[in-house]
Amino acid sequence: MNTLVIVLIAAVLLTAAYVFYGRWLSKKWGIDPKAETPAHKFEDGQDYVPTDGWTVFSHQFSSIAGAGPVTGAIQAAVFGWLPVLLWVLIGGIFFGAVTDFGALYASVKNDGKSMGLLIEKYIGKLGRKLFLAFCWLFTLIVIAAFADMVAGTFNAYTVDTNGVIRLADAAKTNGAAGTISLLFIVFAMIFGLIHKHFQLTGWKETVVGLVCTVAALAIGMAMPITLGKDGWTYITFIYIFFAAVLPMWLLKQPRDAMTTYMFIGMIAGAVVGLLVAHPSMNLPVFTGFHNEQLGNLFPILFVTVACGAVSGFHSLVSSGTSSKTISNEKDMLKVGYGAMVLESLLAVIALCVAGAAASANGTPADGTPFQVFSSGVAGFFEMFGIPVYVAQCFMTMCVSALALTSLDAVARIGRMSFQELFSIDDMTHAEGWRKLLCNTYFSTIVTLLAAFILTRIGYANIWPLFGSANQLLAALVLIALAVFLKTTGRTGWTLYIPMFVMLAVTFTALIQKTIALVSNFMSGNATLLVDGLQFVVAVLLMVLGVMVAFSCLKKLFGRKAAA
Repeated sequence: MNTLVIVLIAAVLLTAAYVFYGRWLSKKWGIDPKAETPAHKFEDGQDYVPTDGWTVFSHQFSSIAGAGPVTGAIQAAVFGWLPVLLWVLIGGIFFGAVTDFGALYASVKNDGKSMGLLIEKYIGKLGRKLFLAFCWLFTLIVIAAFADMVAGTFNAYTVDTNGVIRLADAAKTNGAAGTISLLFIVFAMIFGLIHKHFQLTGWKETVVGLVCTVAALAIGMAMPITLGKDGWTYITFIYIFFAAVLPMWLLKQPRDAMTTYMFIGMIAGAVVGLLVAHPSMNLPVFTGFHNEQLGNLFPILFVTVACGAVSGFHSLVSSGTSSKTISNEKDMLKVGYGAMVLESLLAVIALCVAGAAASANGTPADGTPFQVFSSGVAGFFEMFGIPVYVAQCFMTMCVSALALTSLDAVARIGRMSFQELFSIDDMTHAEGWRKLLCNTYFSTIVTLLAAFILTRIGYANIWPLFGSANQLLAALVLIALAVFLKTTGRTGWTLYIPMFVMLAVTFTALIQKTIALVSNFMSGNATLLVDGLQFVVAVLLMVLGVMVAFSCLKKLFGRKAAA
């Protein structure tokens, strides 16, 4: 099948979903353009910052469009491209976009509270503590993994077959991408200061943002920095510290806007490349319900393809940062629902690029999903006459930015989750230790230090459970949103099917993983540090999930919902 046809079908369905289903939800739930949003009510120049709708959209999209839509869609293609496509479209429209929009909506309607604080209000204090503890631990794993991924992308060295460390063949390209990332920070702050001082909007904002983006790309390509993985790891953690504590308008928002411009260029290049070359989808349509490498299609497909269809992490962005910057409620639809369907389109494009790169007999292209996607789109750019070095640098930067923009968002969310875990309503008269734990800088240092330690002791030992943890988070958020909608007299039945499906997916995946780990121990093939740690985490996730889900479902289907 022609990949262009697949992309066009996906684009039409996703656009129609936004226009009809998204607007129907906003009408049923109730959008009030005249209402005072938390950004105005609690404006502090730090987290609560009234912001133009498209700027918030850029922040939302660049933060949620992490590694998931590319890696998940390509990895899960071992089951065939059709199951992946169907799950991305159905999941994106009825699961993911609804979750993201719902989390944003509920937070804005409740003074910008995070999901943890919303759970306390509508379900109870125990639910809040459990949920926030889960969120904080979840952010540690994401920070450790994405920081390691970014540092690995910029790494200029490799180890040859003789164990000798030498410059990698891609050292110049990787170093240039690293330089561009550093310059993005500098130009983002310049962009932020100009934007705030001159109150830029519309085309003026776009022009200044594009100039800063192009300048960072041009200078970075000319001045590659040669550093090893450890050096880039330290730089990455220093950057995300500042991203977690500096005002949103100064660094995070302008950097996300610049990154979105770059992502749009990447997506446009991929679409135009598919339009001009219109390659065939060489991956098989369907390979069966079981894969020797990944396991059974259910639940593995739904756990592997997360960010492109539905992801619990997205709700943390919606309720943690975006809700505090919404200037007008009418912007919530495009920020919450719109950013998610665009990410679903990115997942479809990644699937098609991988399908075009596969051999005619259906054998997938060699390399990691990122490498397959990056080289595929870079090939399209080269086809248009863009120099190889420029195309490779641009795509390497895009690939690293997919992880980096999620990384700085999750660092800020991790800091907030830690603060909320120990905060009380009257912080003015709180104990000294509580004030210390809720201090912005102290909570950021604790969060990043714990994540940094994970990068050193081997976060990879528990990374296989990330997909299940992420989708469990999505299920718990869906239940909490259903309680919120019922309690406030709004239409919530549209969340019931996604809620129960995600509960079934996550608990099936965790139970299967637990059984496999027990089998390893019984056969003597288990490694204590790896299998033992995974077993403990899997059991904890199931216990936590049952406790929170039970509290939420009891509230949801009880005879009387709390007011």
